[in-house]
Amino acid sequence: MSMEIRVFSESWPIRGSFTISRGSKTAAEVVVVELTQQGVTGRGECVPYARYGESVQGVIAQIETLIPAIRDGLDREGLQSALVAGAARNAIDCAFWDLESKQHRQRIWQRLNKTEPQALLTAYTLSLDTPENMQKAAEENAFRPLLKLKLAGAGDLARVAAVRKGSPSARIIVDANEGWNEQLYRELIPELQKLGVEMIEQPLPAGEDAILASLPRPIPICADESCHDSSTLNELIGRYDMINIKLDKTGGLTEALILREQAEAAGLKIMVGCMLASSLAMAPAFVVAQGAQVVDLDGPLLLQKDRKPGFDYSGNLMHAPDAALWG
Repeated sequence: MSMEIRVFSESWPIRGSFTISRGSKTAAEVVVVELTQQGVTGRGECVPYARYGESVQGVIAQIETLIPAIRDGLDREGLQSALVAGAARNAIDCAFWDLESKQHRQRIWQRLNKTEPQALLTAYTLSLDTPENMQKAAEENAFRPLLKLKLAGAGDLARVAAVRKGSPSARIIVDANEGWNEQLYRELIPELQKLGVEMIEQPLPAGEDAILASLPRPIPICADESCHDSSTLNELIGRYDMINIKLDKTGGLTEALILREQAEAAGLKIMVGCMLASSLAMAPAFVVAQGAQVVDLDGPLLLQKDRKPGFDYSGNLMHAPDAALWG
């Protein structure tokens, strides 16, 4: 049965701009793969990430090199060794899963022998900004139960204090995006405890995080940039309390499910996160995120508009996606 492959990029404007410690962006640049067989099409979406040496053009080129092999019968299982973990493999892997679900007329959770998914409470991300602007953003989003703050290093305590003032009852988690050092970590931890911060994501640069094993961790520390696929798991044990599973890092749903199982067996808690992308990228992550301690799948909420049909985020919960979206 012949397989047709289509790969293309899309740009989704962000509401305002989105800033982290490494810079700002005004649009989410995504790559979409469509696999069509006998009139049935499966789709996957990925986000090339410069932090990992990826670009839209580079990811499209990576995918295009596999088109002959896919036409010749390369399947999802073979894909795992044909491409390294990363955005390109994620888009193809998720397109395979979507195609398989549609061909068997089953939802993705049925394919995985899992129960029907529950609605999930996602964190809502406040972009890195001045304390004053972050407080204003916190006030505007005070109805949200869980806020995630992007931090950068200098001035972070004032930022968190401002958000706490703007949204007194919200649960707060923070993401330093590798922006701290050991001294700042030691200074901030007791103060962030007082402000009720529940989790800190990637405080130190990946590759410089071994010191975490000997530092106090009264607030759970979550690995993001230090955690990619299951091959990176062993060195995180003892340094971190949680890992952030993102499908663009694991190279798709297939490896994300393996990573989650191995991480939980190692005693690590689970966060499932996303890059800035549309609901098509959130749908497979939603499957991985069932029962996770922290869910951070708010990408579409940060866009000016989402694809249709997209996730229903009503009441601060994201509900199971329509089959027309994915899976």
